[in-house]
Parts: sequence; C-alpha cells; structure tokens
Amino acid sequence: MKLPLRFWFPLCALGFATTSALAADYWVYLGTYTGEKSKGIYVSRLNSEGQVTPADLVTVTTNPTFLTVDPQHRFLYAANETGQFRGQKTGWVSSYAIDAESGRLKQLNQVSSGGDGPAHISVDATGHAILVANYGGGSVASFPVQADGSLGAAASVIQNHGSSVNPERQSAPHAHCIASDPSNKFALLCDLGLDQVLVYRLDAAAAKLTPNNPAFASVGPGSGPRHIAFRPDGKFAYVINELSCTLTTFAFDVATGALKEVETVSTLPVGETKQPKYSTAEVAVHLSGKFVYGSNRGHNSITVFRSDAATGKLTMVENVSTGGGTPRGFGIDPSGTFLLAANQEWGGVVVFRIDPETGRLNPTGDVIKVEKPVSVVFVPVVG
Repeated sequence: MKLPLRFWFPLCALGFATTSALAADYWVYLGTYTGEKSKGIYVSRLNSEGQVTPADLVTVTTNPTFLTVDPQHRFLYAANETGQFRGQKTGWVSSYAIDAESGRLKQLNQVSSGGDGPAHISVDATGHAILVANYGGGSVASFPVQADGSLGAAASVIQNHGSSVNPERQSAPHAHCIASDPSNKFALLCDLGLDQVLVYRLDAAAAKLTPNNPAFASVGPGSGPRHIAFRPDGKFAYVINELSCTLTTFAFDVATGALKEVETVSTLPVGETKQPKYSTAEVAVHLSGKFVYGSNRGHNSITVFRSDAATGKLTMVENVSTGGGTPRGFGIDPSGTFLLAANQEWGGVVVFRIDPETGRLNPTGDVIKVEKPVSVVFVPVVG
C-alpha cells in the first residue's frame, strides 16, 4: 500500500527528507458497524501534514465497533458488538497481528466476550490483559494475552446488577467502557444503566479483575456514564455522561482507587438546551494533559475544554462541528497533532489539526470516506 504522490511533493519541495516524513506517519484503523456498505475494519494512512489515503478494507468481520492496540503496536483487538457467538448468547473479541509496514492485519483468534453486546475493549499498560465491557449483558470480562498476541480464555467475568431512574435506558446494568488507570493498578468501568463508575483491582500479570473497596462512585441520577479518560498524571478522570450530555471530573486516589467528584459541566455550548435527540459518546484527554475533548451526537460537534492543572476543573474553549452526522468515536494521534472524528451516519472521518497552545480544532479539509465509522486507533508506520 503506497503513499499517493500528492503526499510526497510538498515534502520534497520544502526540502524535508522522506525518511522523517515516514517516521511521522500513522496507520489509522477504523472500526465500523457492518452492513450493506461496510464490511469490517478499514485502514488509512495519515501523514505529518494531516493528509490521509483512501480507506482500505483489511479484514471482514461483524460489527467491530471498538478497537484497541497493544502498547508495542504489535496487535490489534476488536470488540464485535453482537449477541451470538458459536451458539452462545454473547458477542466476541477478535485478535490480529499488525504488519506495521503494509498496515495489513492477520487474524489470530476469536473468543467469547463473556456477555451480550460488547461495546468497549481496552488493553492494560503492560499488554498482558484485555478488558471488555458487555453493554447488552451488563458484565465485564478480562482475558490474558498469549505470547503470540492471541487471547486465552476469560480470567474474569463479573456480572453487575441493579438499575437507575430512566426506565427506558436504565432498567438493567449496561457496562459501556472499561479502562485501566495510569498506574495500572485499577480498572474503572462506566455503567450507563447503574449511573455508577465501578472500580476493580487489576492483576495485569494474571489478567484478573476483583472488586475494589470503595467499589464505585456515582454520577447524577439519569446521567448515564458512557466513557472515561484519565489525565496522564493520573490525578483526575473525566467521565462523559451519555443521557445528560455532561462531563464529570473526578479526583482519583491512586493509592485506594477512590473517586471524588469535583464538578459536572455541560458538553453543549453555553445557552444550548439539551434536546431529546442529543447524546454524548467519546471523551479523550490530550497527551499534554491540558485539554479534554467530548463528542456530542445529534448536536454533531466536539466540545473542547481546558483542564486546570491544579484542580482538574474544566473551562470550555470552543464547540466545533464535526462536519457529519452522529460523531461517535474519535481519536487523537500519538503525537497530539491531529484529532480524527468518526461520523457514524454521514460525513466520514474528518481530520482536525489541534492547536498546541489553545487546544482548538481546525479542519484540514481531509476526510476518510467510509460507511458507519465508530472507532479510531493509530499505529506508527514502520519502513
């Protein structure tokens, strides 16, 4: 898969060596909802100017709606959001080896996700444990990573119980996101159905989860916590709430795993009233720790916040249209230069340049055209 000529001319004209350009390039893997026009996981190539190549289908698989990559960029894992796997009422998790030169994927294996409708997958900091949130079944599971990158049988499957105040969306637990904290001692789960962020102790070597004490922190009734992102220093965690279109800042105690709410703010522009069609999706913290980003579906925007270094409190910087419909997932490239927003319904994956001083987003004009994109991850190009 060669980089188009249009990528090379501006670099050569400015006197840059092509080797340095290659070093700054990333493979962009896109998870999708599959159907008539979308067939699985796609890849594009992003260069240092923010230009992208057309999407290329690299594996055919059902509803790979969330992707994650191991810390060494050797393996990619997908949560296949379904309710049936080999006769079981569960979804599944797929593992792939990454060819960092070509961007191609080689499937290693598939295992049951341990519950219905897996909606999120993450890998711990050591690359030894895969964590999965099963939205439909309301459970979490953890899996050991074998030496070849394939997945072993589940080391933990924990079923949650309970409900909250919204009878349509919160009559049962709905595990929506699970991720390890920067210390890699804990894994935190956003459960939309319970209005709780549950805390587990993580034994990465054994890929095992056990409930923590304290076991959870609550958000406002009916908020519906969806995703969580930590500031790199590990002092604060940001939880985006799907049903209320809000973002909650928690102070995090790395010694005990305890969460203490600092504040909750709207993800919508000042003066904007939440509409029934509005909901949030993704949250991400810039690698500098200075900025926090959240996506608004229905409103079709990303809101940019500045994070106070001492308190973790958020100040809104701007709200930017994603240039498409229903922005679900988005990703910030490992250099912190670009944000790529995946518009699930229309508009494809839109590339924004991040202002390093203000966090503001400026569209580059480049778009990856793919149907129903919902997850974005990056792998450095090799060679």
